[in-house]
Amino acid sequence: MQDNTIRTLVQGLIVSLLPAGAALAGPVNLNSADAATLAKELDGIGPAKAQAIIEFRQKNGPFRSPEDLLKVDGIGERVLEQNRGNIRLNGAAATPAQSGKSTPRPASKPAAPPAGH
Repeated sequence: MQDNTIRTLVQGLIVSLLPAGAALAGPVNLNSADAATLAKELDGIGPAKAQAIIEFRQKNGPFRSPEDLLKVDGIGERVLEQNRGNIRLNGAAATPAQSGKSTPRPASKPAAPPAGH
C-alpha cells in the first residue's frame, strides 16, 4: 500500500513541475485550426488571441512560416518560442527560419563512360 502512495506522490510532483499544458499540447496547423483548437493547444493563446490568429489568416492568407505569427497583434517572441514545436503549416512541423542561404546540393557524379570503350 505504501508503494502506491509514494508512486502517486511522485507522479503528482512530476506533473506539477511541467509547464502548464506541456503534457497535453499537440501539433496545431495554424492554417486550418479553429479558434477553440488554437486556444486549447497553444500555450499563451486564449480565446481573444486565437480569434486574432483566425482573423489575420482570413485577411492575409495562410501562414508561410512560424514567424508570421509575430504579425498577429498581441503575440510576441515568447509565445512563438513556447509553441514552436507544436506549430504546423500544411501538416509539416515548423522549422526555424533559414538565414536566406540556399542549401548546398551534393555534386553530381560524372557520367560513366560507355561500356566497351
